[in-house]
Formats: sequence, structure tokens, C-alpha cells
Amino acid sequence: MNTDTATLDERTCRLICPIASGMVGVCMTGIGLLRVAVSVRGHETIADDLLSIDALLFLLATLCSYFALRVQSSTRLHGLERVADAAFILAMSLLTVACFVITYSLGG
Repeated sequence: MNTDTATLDERTCRLICPIASGMVGVCMTGIGLLRVAVSVRGHETIADDLLSIDALLFLLATLCSYFALRVQSSTRLHGLERVADAAFILAMSLLTVACFVITYSLGG
């Protein structure tokens, strides 16, 4: 395996791991705030469900990037890195959708 590729893959995993774990906290905070807004306004929305799924996707990205840093096999490193990348991108996209749902269901 090329050393540059291994370093690049490791750097990607080192970036995804802390960012994705922080985003789990962001999702949990959003769920808590939505619960408060729902109890005050009485208007239900699917945004908290989206954020719950989102938190799970960010957790998947975190775990995959963490375990990618721990494995010795370059094949496993690349496989776990691909899963971490895909989960992270999907989670960020879902977070954007959740933001639109929150904006247009609660704002106004």
C-alpha cells in the first residue's frame, strides 16, 4: 500500500471522528429544543425523528472512523473509511433536510 494513501486515509478518519461525534450532540440538542417547542406550541413535526436518525448516522460515522484508525489491515481501513464517509455525508444531508422541516413547520 502506498504510504501517502494510508496517511491520507488516516487523516480523513481523524477528521470525521471528532466532527461526527460533535454532531451527535448537536442532533441531541436539536431534539431537546424541538421537544420544548412542541410542548409550548402544541405543533408536532417529524424533525425530531429525522434528528434521531441523523444522530445514529453520525454515530455510525464516528464508530467506523474510530475503528478504521485501530485496524492494521489496509483493506479494512479503506472499507471502514468508505462507510464513515458515506454515513457522514448522508447524515449531513439529512441534517439539512431536518433544518428545512424545522424552518417551515415551526416558523410562521
